[in-house]
Amino acid sequence: MRLVARGESAPSSINRYLLPGEVPVVMVRRHPAVLLRPAAETFGGLIVAGLLSKMLSDSGGGDALPIIWCAWLLLLVRLLWRVAEWADDHFIVTNKRMLVTSGLITRKVAMMPLSQVTDMSFKRSLLGRLIGYGEFELESAGQDQAFREVRYLPYPETLYLEVCQLIFPDKDNDDD
Repeated sequence: MRLVARGESAPSSINRYLLPGEVPVVMVRRHPAVLLRPAAETFGGLIVAGLLSKMLSDSGGGDALPIIWCAWLLLLVRLLWRVAEWADDHFIVTNKRMLVTSGLITRKVAMMPLSQVTDMSFKRSLLGRLIGYGEFELESAGQDQAFREVRYLPYPETLYLEVCQLIFPDKDNDDD
């Protein structure tokens, strides 16, 4: 997790979505666990392609080998695409709102003002507890929401406390 120090500016990929006077407090990528399924599918496809290649070459059906390996190559390309998306997707919390940026070709920026958040909770599955990710669920005051869930967030407890501190500032200890 990257807590943004005072005076430090956000990367240009994020800065273009910030309003004048808006200060980023937290910027995180989704947890790499988001890549587990595509990586497992790609690895499983490699095993299947290898086994099919062995069986077909032993039985003399080598004509299908290029099709098998092209199918696996598609799985690999899909995995690389997901890695590129993961590297460019962020969850940003500023002093005024929460943003989720996603997409490489079609860029999507979902936003919710902190003042509109009426309830926020986080969940952690068993796998999430083991490898360190969680999910936020956000509620707002009876309005359509740009996002309701943010999945695969790293350090969910720390992030939860940081966001709660922004939503419910301590009136006794104002640093500003």
